[in-house]
Amino acid sequence: MIAAILVAAGQGKRMGAGVDKLWLEVAGRPVIAHTWKKFNDAPCVDEIILVVRDGMQPQFTELAAQCHFQKPFRLVAGGAERQDSVWNGLAAVSPGTEIVAIQDAARPCTDAALIAATIAAARETGAAVAAQPVVDTIKETVDGRIISRTVDRSKLWSVQTPQTFRVAVIRRAITAAREQGLVLTDDTAACELIGQPVRLVPGASPNPKVTVPGDLPLVASLLINS
Repeated sequence: MIAAILVAAGQGKRMGAGVDKLWLEVAGRPVIAHTWKKFNDAPCVDEIILVVRDGMQPQFTELAAQCHFQKPFRLVAGGAERQDSVWNGLAAVSPGTEIVAIQDAARPCTDAALIAATIAAARETGAAVAAQPVVDTIKETVDGRIISRTVDRSKLWSVQTPQTFRVAVIRRAITAAREQGLVLTDDTAACELIGQPVRLVPGASPNPKVTVPGDLPLVASLLINS
């Protein structure tokens, strides 16, 4: 059994006050509908857990009906932090689930090939993450104004989602973070706490996240042409 957890309980503060980025229309549908469809259509995923803000469950149920999503799904209330939302999602996966792919709901361009590749890598290594090598020159600064030094980018990667794990691995990793009182915004960082290797899985297609208004035109163009 393979489950996907779509983390859709965030506030999206960088998009602007009063704006719920997941429900912004792009390429004819809300952002969340595109993300949900990618996992609904992925042959390697058996069920979908959507972690949502409490009170938003009716909107998600209605969306599923409008989009004719057929794959089994469950709605779970999110927690105070992303880590708590992921924990709630893990508690909701079906018994016997072997692999879980954790996805930012605001990342709607993830393709089926990348989902499948992270699942295969997680099955082999225990943990895997969609990622891209950093191509820009990276500078370090102490005060936010003056460059301190140039960072060697040859070993730097930008991680995305899905972040995919054997269920036992990610439960053990997040448990370790919670026991240490740590709040992590990246699931693979919890794996680092327990010494769990994480496989980098590069994707062939752009996989952007909707974070600020300027992201929408790019995402729209990618969805229209996919």
